[in-house]
Formats: sequence, C-alpha cells, structure tokens
Amino acid sequence: MTNQGNTTNRPLLWDDDPPAPIRMRRMREDSALPARVRRGAPGMPPEFDDPDDEGGPRSRDDRFGAPKRPWWRPASTVGRVFLTLGAMVVLGAFTTAGLMLKHDLERDARFRIAGSRNIQATGLDEVSRAEMLPVFGEDIGRNIFFVPLEARRRQLEQIPWIEHATVLRLLPDQIRVVVTERQPVAFTRHGQQIGLVDANGVLLEMAPRTMAERHYSFPVVTGIDPGDSPAARKERMAVYLRLIQELDAGGKRNSEQISEIDLTDPEDARVMLPQQGGDVMAHFGDERFLERLERYNAHIAEWRQQYPRLKAVDLRYDNQVVLEMASGKETAEAAPGVDAAADAGASDSGAAAHANADAKPSPAEPAASQPPVAAAGAAKSRKGTKAAQDKKHTAAKHAAAPTGKRNSAYPSRTAQAGSAAAEQGG
Repeated sequence: MTNQGNTTNRPLLWDDDPPAPIRMRRMREDSALPARVRRGAPGMPPEFDDPDDEGGPRSRDDRFGAPKRPWWRPASTVGRVFLTLGAMVVLGAFTTAGLMLKHDLERDARFRIAGSRNIQATGLDEVSRAEMLPVFGEDIGRNIFFVPLEARRRQLEQIPWIEHATVLRLLPDQIRVVVTERQPVAFTRHGQQIGLVDANGVLLEMAPRTMAERHYSFPVVTGIDPGDSPAARKERMAVYLRLIQELDAGGKRNSEQISEIDLTDPEDARVMLPQQGGDVMAHFGDERFLERLERYNAHIAEWRQQYPRLKAVDLRYDNQVVLEMASGKETAEAAPGVDAAADAGASDSGAAAHANADAKPSPAEPAASQPPVAAAGAAKSRKGTKAAQDKKHTAAKHAAAPTGKRNSAYPSRTAQAGSAAAEQGG
C-alpha cells in the first residue's frame, strides 16, 4: 500500500514547476504527437489510414520512390527491340497504303477532268467563259485532286473585271468557280478613249456598244491613268467617293450636276459644272464639298451675268472666291469673228484674272455677306456689243461635246459618254 501521506513526488498546486521526472515524460508525449504514423509500424493495423495523408493507399514503389514503368513498355531489352520493329512495320504499311492510294487516284478515270464542260462558273456577267477558261487550260485531263485551287483563284483575280473568286472541287470530276465582279462607279477618259473605273481605281474596259446598252450615269473622271500605281489610283478614287457621297447625302442627288471631275491633284477636286453659256470648272479642294457646291449655286448666276467669260471658280477659301476668266486666245477659238480690239482687251483681262486666281486670301480680311470676288479687268471683259457676246455664246455651245438632257437644268452624263463611245466604235 502506498502511503497517502507521502507527498514527496506529488506536485503541489502552488508549485510553479513540476519535478524533473514529470517534465521529461510530458516532453516525450508532446514530441510524439505530431509524428507521422507509418503503415506497417509495430502495433498498427495494415488498413490504418493516416489522417495526414491526402491520397489513398500508396503502392510499395511509391513508398520507396521507385519510378513507375508505362504499361506498354517492355521490361526487357528484347521486348523493346520487338516493339520498335513493330512500330516501324506499321508505319511502313501506312506509307505504302498512302502511296498506293495516290497512284490509284492519279489513274482513276472517274476523277479526271474530261473537258471544259466539267468546269462550272457562276457570277459571270461582264466576264465571259471564253475569258475565264484559259486559266484552267492545263487542268483538262488532270486528276481533280491535283488541281491547285489557290493558284487558280489568284489567276482568276488577275482578270480586271473579277474582284474575288472562289474555286471548289465537286467530286468526282467537277470544278466550280464562284465569281464576284467589280462594279464601275465612274467613266474615265484617256485622250479620246472612254472606259470605266471601280471604287479601288481598277480600270475596266467595255465595248462601246455594251457601254451604251448599260445606260450608266456617272461623271467622267480624269487623272486616273494606267501608268499610276494601284495605291495612287485608289487614293484618288477615295476622294471621288467622298465627294459623291457628301453631295448625295439625304437623297439630294446633287452629283447629277457634275459632268466631269479632274483628280490629277487629290487635294483639289476640280469639278466641271455645265452652265448654259459653257462649262465652268469649280475647285472644291478635298473637303466641305456640299457647302462649296451650295455657295457656287447661290452665286453662279450673278457671276455669269457680271463676267460672261467666266471659266473657273476657286471655292477653297473661306472669305473670298477667286474667279478665272477665259483668255483671249480661248475666246477667239470659241467665238471666231470677234474684232481684234475686243480680243486684246479680253487677253489682258484673262491674264490678270488668272494671276489673281493664284493669290491667297489675307487672314485679316473680314467675311462679307456674299463671297467677295477677285477678278481683275472686269470692265474690259464686258467690252463688245451684245451681238458679239451672243455670237460667242452660240459658238461655245457648238464647241461643247454633244449632250442629252437629264432634266431641264443639267446635261446627261450618260449621253455624253455614249457619244464618245459611239465615236470609238465608229
């Protein structure tokens, strides 16, 4: 029996530190708690799950860190050699089968393009089959699988009228071509030759008879030359498209007043506007086209009455309008029979007006209620009798290109281009 009164080894409540044996036992217990429980340890069941283990039971190879071999890899060297030989045999069999299939397809008559009737085409309007078929000339008799579709597409798009082409195979022996043609947006003139041009500046040819049958109604654009780069032609046509779009905004159809546009300088669209006494060239610049046309329409009658030989109007300035008169030589050619004195006065007037046309407006000039006019020699330009002026106007009308009437105010651009096309055909 233990002496209950013996308190030698029992710590008292007021003792701060327990005896040394008790402290050592507590330290051993505390250090054993965080230790990882190992499977297979003495006294532990085999199925014991470690609470610190995140996965399931691990294999013996995982416990000892041995690498895991793939299921398809033989363990022995002989097995690996046989596996390599087998892979080479299978690869060779597939290669041989592919070559045999290619050989059979090349000689199979079912996949051979027999003739031009095996080539279908849709979307052809301006381009004829006779123009398209030479692209596929070397494919006649060829196996359909060996026709280079991408190369044929690029060749088709070299035809000026074709904007985009798609080439497809139709088994067993058909080729289908889907074509998108270019749409002309203006006439072009090179000397006496009249042609067409699309929005990208691509020049298009058309027979005069066909052009007359289409009844196109476009302005004539100059300054788009075949020798220019495609980028330069596209830049000029972008100015043309902006001009037409701005003038026709809201259904106004103001572009019908225009007979010709000179785009030689992309920063200055020079527009030819027909008037009863003769065409007048208006410098529109490269912006604010509608505003400048409205200013022109508001004052052209007054300008023509004051300056009968008005040739050009520069509308690019905000505070003034520069008027250019026809020179004496041009007046003499347009109206033969004018007396020499009148011609001399007109020559001086035209030269002075042309000089003023090159002058820039002063920034200090205030804006007036109507555009100020810079035209020197106006008094001399109005010399001559009424009969002489009527004679000049009559001669100018006869010198102009023959035009029909779109309506009571503006000449028809279609008739003008049609007359030029008829002359080409003649």
